[in-house]
Amino acid sequence: MEARLVAVCVNLSMGRGMTARSDCLTLEVANLEVPVLTGIYSEETHLPQPLRISVKVDLDCADHYAPDTPLSASKNYMDLKRAMSHLPEAVHFVLIEAVADHIIETLMVQDKRVQGVEVKIVKLAIADGDEEIGITMYRSRA
Repeated sequence: MEARLVAVCVNLSMGRGMTARSDCLTLEVANLEVPVLTGIYSEETHLPQPLRISVKVDLDCADHYAPDTPLSASKNYMDLKRAMSHLPEAVHFVLIEAVADHIIETLMVQDKRVQGVEVKIVKLAIADGDEEIGITMYRSRA
């Protein structure tokens, strides 16, 4: 049987806020505001709500990235942005957890190099000031 090594991002606590990580490439798109049909209360269900969505994607990491390394060695940031902003318009997501799941599934199906996806969603309509009310979901292939 052939052994196969897979690079996986792992945070190991080293105390005092420091972390050690195995080789990993994380792409990020943060704070994209997207109107989404979501909610459980009657005042939420008839119009899209503004959500602030951030996504982090852990990819298999190449051994080295030279100055002339092509985009095919990584992932286009626009793929992340499209997964966040091109949600089905006619679908009402009761929970924002379902929105996060949809984004994660989209990114993992698109590219087998994606090893994990973290989605943070903030519900802007119910926040006061600098509050961030929402969820963060992480799923991995492991």
